Amino acid sequence: MSLPLTSPLLSKEFIFGVATASFQIEGAAESRLDTIWDTFCATPGKIRDGSDGKRACDHVHHWEEDLRLIRSLGVDAYRFSVSWARVMHADGSVNQQGLDFYIALLDRLNEYGIKAFVTLYHWDLPQHLEDKGGWLNRETAFKFRDYAQLVSRAFGDRVYSYATLNEPFCSAYLGYEAGIHAPGHKSRAYGKQAAHHLLLAHGLAMQVLDDNAPEALNGIVLNFSPCYPESDSAEDIEAAKMADEYFNHWYLQPLLEQRYPDVLDKLPEDEHPPVQAGDLAIIGHKLDYIGINYYTRERYQASSTELFEKLEHEQQPLTDMGWEVFPQGLTDLLLDYHQRYQLPAVYITENGAAMVDKLVDGKVDDPERLAYLQSHLRAVHDAAIKGVDVRGYFAWSLMDNFEWAEGYLKRFGIVYVDYHSQQRIIKSSGYAYRDFLLQKAQSGNVKQQGGAK
Repeated sequence: MSLPLTSPLLSKEFIFGVATASFQIEGAAESRLDTIWDTFCATPGKIRDGSDGKRACDHVHHWEEDLRLIRSLGVDAYRFSVSWARVMHADGSVNQQGLDFYIALLDRLNEYGIKAFVTLYHWDLPQHLEDKGGWLNRETAFKFRDYAQLVSRAFGDRVYSYATLNEPFCSAYLGYEAGIHAPGHKSRAYGKQAAHHLLLAHGLAMQVLDDNAPEALNGIVLNFSPCYPESDSAEDIEAAKMADEYFNHWYLQPLLEQRYPDVLDKLPEDEHPPVQAGDLAIIGHKLDYIGINYYTRERYQASSTELFEKLEHEQQPLTDMGWEVFPQGLTDLLLDYHQRYQLPAVYITENGAAMVDKLVDGKVDDPERLAYLQSHLRAVHDAAIKGVDVRGYFAWSLMDNFEWAEGYLKRFGIVYVDYHSQQRIIKSSGYAYRDFLLQKAQSGNVKQQGGAK
């Protein structure tokens, strides 16, 4: 892996990290409440390999080993999520055992000099809240505020950065509109209702974080897939624009401009978000940063019955998820948003690829993933030199894990996990990432020494 020596990404201030999520790696389900994903996993036909997250990577019992592994990679930061179901009982009281797990983890990260990027919600809603309506219930947003209050008070000054939510699009659209993620509802109206309450929860939590963690960087993580027209026809261009507003700007525009995109006017009244007076001002709370997760682009054409029609991924190469490898989309996305909005600082909080990894003689050689990471780092560089204020990059994921509806069939990690033995094996891409960061550190030392002469 390499970048031009003058790249902004090689500055001392630029942060490189790795990322994980609680339900995907933690296991130890017996020591927390059930979540919507436990229920979803127990529903026949919902998870491709019939698996669940009860053990996953057993991180709760391997966390010290895992943090030593993270330290060995030479990263500046570790992004992970807290399980709401692990730190609070159903009556709202503290689960001290769960809270102590994260405090010990944070203390060790600080001991190692690794910045903690904490995500408060990465999709694992406690099931008892779903039983009361989940994100369709406005009250859940206020329950989330209470959870943010508890966590941020307990963590004190241990956290470098908080993200309120990870990818509210996935929670709302995949979980409540398309039905392919937990809790598995399928309704356009539900999707918009859930999305609004998620954004409201974000805004309420931001108020709490600003009070309890004023020195931390506080923001949100959104996922984007830039939308390209299939042709130069006016109809396809309009279809791609509508899709872009529906899937991408629906989450970004309320945060930055306190309003929903114009595509709202094209939706039936019963699909409008349930906005109450003052909601958009809460949602539009000032952000210290925005996290951007990017994996691929999407292509659209005009439809005779819908606002747009999404096309299948066909262009090679494809990842094991069937997603087109298209690094230019990340540059285009960053430049587009830089020109359109008054963006806060930007962090690429997830970027990576699932590939067909094979363990051979105790090693995993994954040149396709390495090529993906290299090309996307260059895409971030291309945006940064054109003025986008990008301050960090996190590889997804630290280790192979439970990949939601795909179960354990897809591997995103730069570290291989043998799920039977729980052995961790750094892949060739992980070693390359480590060596790149070592070169960056050495380059910074040389520059500092040179500047002092």
